[in-house]
Amino acid sequence: MALQKKEYSTTLLSDLSVRALDFLETLPEFIHANIVAVYYAMADEVRTADFIEKWAEKKKILLPLIADDMIRFYTYKGADSLKSGVFGILEPVPDEDEYICVPDLVVVPGVAFDRQMNRLGRGKGYYDRLFMQFGWREVTKIGLCFHFQLISEVPVGENDVRMHHIVTDETILSGSFS
Repeated sequence: MALQKKEYSTTLLSDLSVRALDFLETLPEFIHANIVAVYYAMADEVRTADFIEKWAEKKKILLPLIADDMIRFYTYKGADSLKSGVFGILEPVPDEDEYICVPDLVVVPGVAFDRQMNRLGRGKGYYDRLFMQFGWREVTKIGLCFHFQLISEVPVGENDVRMHHIVTDETILSGSFS
């Protein structure tokens, strides 16, 4: 997957990111969501910075913070409130007094996804563990990726959590599973 991404210019990946995020904005679950958890992109992921800025005035945006081998989400309070985190990803500075709410939906990155709504993450299991927690099981999960990250099959373990939707720069897939 990393080699495939290198075949695309930064400009093209930015254009594909805009198209994927345009599709995301058409999902009824996104339209009706008041609280949206989204990731701040690494260099090889669908770029979310402009999307976060665009929607921060209209919806409560939560960003992930990795601490104590867990992922937690905190309210986005502007670009100047971010710091470089564990993996060099921009993260919110945690406000210890902030109530960590469960969002209406979570936009999830991945290395690859398949048409069975499975996700291949980076191997740390942060999102899968999060989605096993009470309150997070029912949250709408939307995998966001480039079209070439949608492959025929990803390896799945017993603790891997399926997505409700997968959004690429070319399509939206929706799953029906229990």
